[in-house]
Amino acid sequence: MIRVLLAEDQGLVSDALATLLGLEGDFDVVGTAGDGEEAVRKAAALRPDLALLDIEMPKMSGLDAAVHILRDVRGVRVVLLTTFARPGYLRRALEAGVHGYLLKDGKVEQLAAHLRSIMAGQRVFDPALMMAAMETDNPLSAREMDVLRLAKRGFTTRQMAKELFLSEGTVRNYLSGALMKLGCSTRQEAIRKADDMGWL
Repeated sequence: MIRVLLAEDQGLVSDALATLLGLEGDFDVVGTAGDGEEAVRKAAALRPDLALLDIEMPKMSGLDAAVHILRDVRGVRVVLLTTFARPGYLRRALEAGVHGYLLKDGKVEQLAAHLRSIMAGQRVFDPALMMAAMETDNPLSAREMDVLRLAKRGFTTRQMAKELFLSEGTVRNYLSGALMKLGCSTRQEAIRKADDMGWL
């Protein structure tokens, strides 16, 4: 049996997926989580063979939870599920070291087959997600993404400078660069655009 931790913030989707995987015969959903922080805690406690994580969850994203789970739970396979083909997500998923990155809209039999392949040592990434990532390059530098992430969290220019050990002028330069590269006129617009692309 493949012991699965399922993290999905929509209860109906979580229940349906757990039931359908259970019908496959070789999957045992040993735990569910409704947010990323709970997924990290349950993964450490339950030590599943496979953690199946929705990317967009409250408290902590599936991408961030994947990093923690892969660091803390030896031998676990982590698979991300998404409904969005956001280009930046694939890059971050690869950097995190996940074993699979799949769209939610497939059939459960196909998902189960992918999960079995992953448990056999393969990595499985949905071709549509790969194509979306290849078609759109992220124009932002690492520092520009840093300042936009902090701006998204409500940091002022002064607070960003302190957090990043930069001068306020340098932070303003990074923000201006990000606005110019994204073709935006306000911070909020730039944050929204970069976030929609999965770059933050």
